Amino acid sequence: MTRLDPNHAIFPGSFDPPTLGHLDLIERALERFELVTLAVGAHPTKSGLLDPDEREQLLRTMTAELASSERLEFMQLSGLLVDGCRDSNAGTVLRGLRNGTDFEYESQMAATNRSMEPGVDTLYLGASPGHAHLSSTLVRQIFAMGGDITELVPETVASFLASRR
Repeated sequence: MTRLDPNHAIFPGSFDPPTLGHLDLIERALERFELVTLAVGAHPTKSGLLDPDEREQLLRTMTAELASSERLEFMQLSGLLVDGCRDSNAGTVLRGLRNGTDFEYESQMAATNRSMEPGVDTLYLGASPGHAHLSSTLVRQIFAMGGDITELVPETVASFLASRR
């Protein structure tokens, strides 16, 4: 059995669209891990605002200027997270928590992932106070109703979405 690298974190998410909360977690993850893989979830039965290729490209663009961006990898994930961990050799799953409801859901997922792959641990980072209210769902709703999302997403994301109106 190959040992997964605990210094390599995988940060899975829909990132539909990426928010300032996502960027905050990415920056904080890079302070703690040697390598961080951003895993764009591609659910086969759900359609979102952006397709997986667009979400990945936005993540690449918004993180390109981070001082430690060379320690970022990107992947699209359409199957089980534990398979993504094995494929990338990531021994840590990074998840952000905004509230107690997130914790309830995420702790169940962490236990399930660990039962399927004992070499995977989950690390929770609490949302920074300025971002605890953000979710991709909220951003999509505001955008769909013509609202201003510039304070909720990185500039590159806001520009890209504005070009689609």
